[in-house]
Amino acid sequence: MDLSLAWLIAGFILVIAELATGTFYLLVLGIASLAGAGVAYLGGVLVWQSLVSAAVAVAGVVWVHQYRKRTVSSPMPGLDVGQPAVFESWVNKSASHARVKYRDALWDARVAGDASAEPGEILYIVSVDGNTLKVSKTRPA
Repeated sequence: MDLSLAWLIAGFILVIAELATGTFYLLVLGIASLAGAGVAYLGGVLVWQSLVSAAVAVAGVVWVHQYRKRTVSSPMPGLDVGQPAVFESWVNKSASHARVKYRDALWDARVAGDASAEPGEILYIVSVDGNTLKVSKTRPA
């Protein structure tokens, strides 16, 4: 089999595989393989085919990485933010560490601001850090 045909088949396989992933990295590698096929078709030796393919792949991967870094949207705010939680007890009042009940489960919480909550008081979730809720007496905007 001619090398240009091998590069061409590899390129098309990678481009088709990209349709299943949607990351654009396989598309770049497919285009790089097609560039290698072009060099092979023009009579370039295997070393030049590989160098052109590698250069296109590296340039493409760097471009896709930069593009994705620029266009990454901010993560969605947590669905729990703004929801009410019931204060249960203090674990360590001086460190603002408490237990709250949220969705029928007890959670560790850090009380923001005034640390004078009483059992049964409604606090609002400001943020979530792992399995610890940050709560406040005022509902976040």
